[in-house]
Amino acid sequence: MNTLKDAKVGSTVTVVRLNGEGALKRRLMDMGFTKGCSVYVRKVAPLGDPVEVTIRGYELSVRKNDAENIEVE
Repeated sequence: MNTLKDAKVGSTVTVVRLNGEGALKRRLMDMGFTKGCSVYVRKVAPLGDPVEVTIRGYELSVRKNDAENIEVE
């Protein structure tokens, strides 16, 4: 399964599943990452961390470690 970390700049992906447990999963859900939600990958920092995305109408920067826990298609 692909993760948000692997998504290419300029692509729109759909969240399939959130991995992780407890506080991590809750934090991702609080940021707006829920199953079926569309995510547009705006840009990636030069060293790959963080990833800037547009989700639910606002821009958000997500660490690479957190992006690995978001499965997309």
